[in-house]
Amino acid sequence: MTDPGTSDPDPLTALDEAVGICEAAAGEGITVRLAGGLAIQYLTPKFPPRGGDRQDLDLATLSRDRRALTRFLAGRGYVGDKNFNALYGHKQLYFQSTASGRSLDVLVDRLHMCHTVEFAGRLGRMPVTLDVTDLLLTKLQIVELNEKDAQDVLYLCSAYPVRDGDEPGTIGLDRVRPLVANDWGWWRTVTLNLDRIITLARGHGVGLVPSGGEHDAVGQLRLLAGAADAVPKSLRWRARAKVGERVRWYETPEETPHH
Repeated sequence: MTDPGTSDPDPLTALDEAVGICEAAAGEGITVRLAGGLAIQYLTPKFPPRGGDRQDLDLATLSRDRRALTRFLAGRGYVGDKNFNALYGHKQLYFQSTASGRSLDVLVDRLHMCHTVEFAGRLGRMPVTLDVTDLLLTKLQIVELNEKDAQDVLYLCSAYPVRDGDEPGTIGLDRVRPLVANDWGWWRTVTLNLDRIITLARGHGVGLVPSGGEHDAVGQLRLLAGAADAVPKSLRWRARAKVGERVRWYETPEETPHH
């Protein structure tokens, strides 16, 4: 809530600001999509928004559009972090809005954190956001999943069906299965998180499940867990499974300060 005694320099909500960037960029032939919590808010408009209105903007683009997007954002009053963008611009860009004060993170081609979610070939599947399944995977890859991340997963699983295939607007099992069948680390993190979120949603975190969802979130999480366990595993997966959790199976992302 904005303090009534102060004036907000920018009346746009975080979601309006982010959607406006995507739509205006599309008009100039630049591919950019919502990621993170704002993407989930956009995709689940019937549910209460989870984040506050001062939240940062998370976007995704393609390496071929990186320079054009940088120029486009500069023209709209977004100041880039020159050092950060020079060092890491091949995978991530960072800007700050002179109007709203919000920061803007742009992923390029993929999300690389505990595990890597590749979206370069899939960014055109939905008009404003990352593909629903890719968005879900950006949450399920987090090893130290918190309740906000768990709620994001529950929102998506309440609003979109888990199905065979890989149709846009669904949680496509044909997108999830190859990841968990070929990479034991991906499988370990995904299945641990599914178990955690199911336990949370059936226990003290029952309030994280939105009311009025079209789908039973816990039932859908169980479908995902069942598919991850049932899919035939590769030789590489089975070799890594013998080592198990004795060796760390995920990357530990480092926070890089912005200036």
